Amino acid sequence: HNQLPQISDALTFIKEILQQLTNQRGSIEEDIQSSFEDLHKQLDVRKSVLLMELEVTYGLKQKVLQAQVDSLSRGEGDIIATCTQTEEALAGEACVASLQVERELGERLVELASLRLPYQPEENDQLDLQLETDGMRKSIHNLGTIVTTSAVASQSEAMGAGLEQCIVGHPASVTIVTRDKSGGACKSGNAILSAEVFTPDGSIVDGEIVDHKNGTYEFVYTVPKEGDFSLALRLYDQHIKGSPFKLTVTRAFETEVEVAKRRGKSPGQKKKGSKRASSALGTPRRKTQNPIEDDLIFRIGTKGRNKGEFTNLQGVAASSSGRILIADSNNQCVQIFSNEGEFKSRFGVRGRSPGQLQRPTGVAVHPSGDIIIADYDNKWVSIFSCEGKFKAKLGSGRLMGPKGVSVDQNGHVIVVDNKACTVFIFQLTGKLITKFGSRGNGDKQFAGPHFAAVNQNNEIIVTDFHNHSVKVFTPEGELVLKFGSNGEGNGQFNAPTGVAVDVNGNIIVADWGNSRIQVFDGTGSFLSYINTSADPLYGPQGLALTSDGHVVVADSGNHCFKVYRYLQ
Repeated sequence: HNQLPQISDALTFIKEILQQLTNQRGSIEEDIQSSFEDLHKQLDVRKSVLLMELEVTYGLKQKVLQAQVDSLSRGEGDIIATCTQTEEALAGEACVASLQVERELGERLVELASLRLPYQPEENDQLDLQLETDGMRKSIHNLGTIVTTSAVASQSEAMGAGLEQCIVGHPASVTIVTRDKSGGACKSGNAILSAEVFTPDGSIVDGEIVDHKNGTYEFVYTVPKEGDFSLALRLYDQHIKGSPFKLTVTRAFETEVEVAKRRGKSPGQKKKGSKRASSALGTPRRKTQNPIEDDLIFRIGTKGRNKGEFTNLQGVAASSSGRILIADSNNQCVQIFSNEGEFKSRFGVRGRSPGQLQRPTGVAVHPSGDIIIADYDNKWVSIFSCEGKFKAKLGSGRLMGPKGVSVDQNGHVIVVDNKACTVFIFQLTGKLITKFGSRGNGDKQFAGPHFAAVNQNNEIIVTDFHNHSVKVFTPEGELVLKFGSNGEGNGQFNAPTGVAVDVNGNIIVADWGNSRIQVFDGTGSFLSYINTSADPLYGPQGLALTSDGHVVVADSGNHCFKVYRYLQ
């Protein structure tokens, strides 16, 4: 029966979703348990502190009052005893001996009379507790929410001018309406949507998805060059109705006549136009500059699926043993080269099971030699031996779209979750140490963060893509420094991606939209560019410092990696 293959595909897919849902439940259950355990701990600690404060405060006051009581009681006792003795002496027979006693008692009475006793209280009895629990109770009452929607891709649709046409360098907008299985509009936000604009050769344009929190979303994107593109809109990793859409990107608002003219141009002229558009994509190029001064040492790679060829390469890492590692995301593998650019090996099998790669975007090398890979589509981080043998995965069920990975001074794994706008720090065992960040443009917030690097103070440097800035945090997630704004000037970014730190704490940043590499000092002041003008970059992604002190960058749009001279 010809429906059978269709049924079996659907079964596999829906079982996979069910499995993912079940995993997610388990992971959330763990999160709830551990968060509430932490809160209990915190409450217990506070309780102990308050009880201790009570003891200390009571102790100090009690000591003063008790000393006063003792002193008064002693005085009282002394006076009563001496008076009694005096009365007895006076009542007895007079003789020389008793005269002596009477004189002594008289002196003692005079002495007692002049005693300065503390008659006024030297402390008070106030000891109160101020404990405002109403606010807390309210917070606790509303603590935590289980977030989901009933939206499905097959019923959800997109509309807006940005679906068919867009002008180079101008933001275009698409509205997405989410619907449930019977076509009813979803009324709440938080659905997991992804959008990408790509050319046939895989160069990708990022944009920003805005959640209106009412079931509709807006995708705003800008394309840097003209041509035919595709726009894929996915809801929970599945294409929505009509996706992928065909996009025509033109140079300016054109009238019908101009469109006809453009279509009628001779191929030669047309080529000239597109050439100009792509070079306008700008590495800062001073007219007087001699291209020979380019800092490039060599470039490796072309578009393809073989060894030393790439399709949409993303993350880059460099090991202390003189190796360069490339996350080749659309070829689902990691390729390894020597510092001189000689191909050494590659590993990775496409798939959605542990040990397989679906979209490797970030790569890092652990001091132990293990290779750590962020897998954007499998939503976890995989750990392989240096030979490429799978060892473990971490973050499964917690991560929504891990993009960059890095390793800190303690050997902890730092994961930049691009979709969740959160930085996670794990032990190699998979135990979560801490996480920070949410979506937004505040200090502890991100908008589609990409990669991270760690400096010698163990601070975490994160590129905040759609906020056009670089942020530096303590290992606990407190903001130390933030620099950058949107633009083309020195120290400005158009969506920063790769980041690395040299031995002097200088920060090297790949500026994706401006297709250039900038160098900053540890305080975020602009120092220089790496000169890339002779062979311009196109949408650079990951960036690292090799063990011999060169800068290696993934030139994603040109499907190669480049190694540059860098003066530390």
